Formats: sequence, structure tokens, C-alpha cells
Amino acid sequence: MPKGIPTLPPTCSRTLLSAVLGGLFAWLVVFGFWGGACDAASGQEAGEVLVDPELPSWTPPAVDSLRPEPRRRTLLDTVRDGGLVGLLILMLSIVSVGFMVEHSLTIRKSVLMPEPVIEELDRLLERGQVDEAIAACQASENDSLVASVVLAGLERYRGSEYGFAEYKAAVEEAGEDQTGRLYRKTEVLGLIGAIAPMLGLTGTVLGMIQAFNTIAASGGTAKPDELAGGIGQALVTTLMGLLVAMPTMVAFSYFRNRIDSLVAEAGKRVEQIMMPLGRRR
Repeated sequence: MPKGIPTLPPTCSRTLLSAVLGGLFAWLVVFGFWGGACDAASGQEAGEVLVDPELPSWTPPAVDSLRPEPRRRTLLDTVRDGGLVGLLILMLSIVSVGFMVEHSLTIRKSVLMPEPVIEELDRLLERGQVDEAIAACQASENDSLVASVVLAGLERYRGSEYGFAEYKAAVEEAGEDQTGRLYRKTEVLGLIGAIAPMLGLTGTVLGMIQAFNTIAASGGTAKPDELAGGIGQALVTTLMGLLVAMPTMVAFSYFRNRIDSLVAEAGKRVEQIMMPLGRRR
């Protein structure tokens, strides 16, 4: 793995998978809860009749008892109306939740700027132990944004005759590279936030096409229940796309702002760490 990409040892390779599975489990819980609530409400409406004891008893006509009770629709039924497009949007929502969890665990101060690493580098450079500081930055357990940026400056400082005048440029270049990597980590959320409404619009168009094809096939005498499938897909996919896109774009903006804040703070800490090199020359 390239150095500089923030990770969470020792389970960083399973972070995203666990988050995606967590998002899938959350959806299953929502489906089960919603379906159970709707079934309970439907059973109450079908089996219970509220009667005022002060009023004379009244028996409904026999013909009413033969009418089938309407089935209450569950959230899962609504998602099924979205068809293939709705399934794709649901999958995007699970991926989005997974990346939100992953970013919240990796894009934070304790991962990008671990205080023990900063204290160790500060102590070594105060003593002039450049080689030991380089070894500390290269250690896998110290892998972080600060360690990668300081490593670039120290290697330039030691490897060039005029390293004392060039290490600041190396630090700036490494900082820009690490910032770009963090930004690229969040691009998935931006992509999902842009694609989800477009998929919803695609489902809307497909549903309307299905509804108009039904009207055309029936010679303009289609019944409402025959049009319900296409119209339902049109409305459900639009709603699903918007529900996925809005929180995803909020999370995308939030993590971008967090990166800007952490990188600015990291720049100040790196400058303090490298200050003894400038004084020594």
C-alpha cells in the first residue's frame, strides 16, 4: 500500500466491508420494522370493530363481509415498485453508508496526526537525529499524513547539498500530494450524490414509457390498476434517488471541509517539527 494513505491498524482492510454490511443490515432492520408495523395495523383494521356499548348492536350486511380486505403496502413493496433501477439506487445507498462510516474512521485527527508520532519526531529533530527521524517516519506503525510529509522533507534535507534550503519545497509538494489523496477518497460520495438523482430520473422515464405503452396497447381504455405499475415506478425511483443523493452530498461536503481543516492544522505542526533544521544551518 502506498505510504500516506490513512488507515486504521490492524483492521483497516475490513473497515469498508464491515461498513457496507452494516448499511445492508440497517436496511433489513428498517424493512422488518416497517413491514411488521404495517401488518399489525392491517390486522387491527381487519379484525377489530369499535362498538359503543350504549348504542344498540348493529350487524353489517352480509355482502360487506364478502369484500376482500385491502392489503396494506409495506416499505419493501414500495421499493419493489422501483424495479431494476430502484435496486441499483438501493445498492448505491448501501455503498454510500459504507464510505461514510469509513471516512468518519480514517479522516480524523488521531489518524492523520497521531500525537505520539509528532512528539517522537519533534524530540528526535531537536537532538539533530535526522536518520533516526527518517526511520521513525518509515515505520509502518507510524504511517500517517504527518509522517509522510516530514519524511519527504527529511529525505530532501539529507540527500541534497542545499537541502536546508529545499526541504520546505519538498514538504509543500508532499502536503499537496497527501491532500489530493484524501480528496480522491471522498470522490465516491460525490459520484453517488450525482448519479442517484439521474438514476431516479431514468426510472421515472421508464415508468412513464411503461404506462403509455399500456394505454396504447389497450386502445386508450386502460384501467387505473393497469397503469399503477408504471406510474408507481416513476414516482418511487424519483423519491429513492433524492433520498440517497441528499445525505450523500451533505456527507461529501462535510468530509471535504474536515480535510481542509485537518490539512491546515497538519501544516502548522509540520512546520514546528522541521524548525530545528532551519536553525541548525
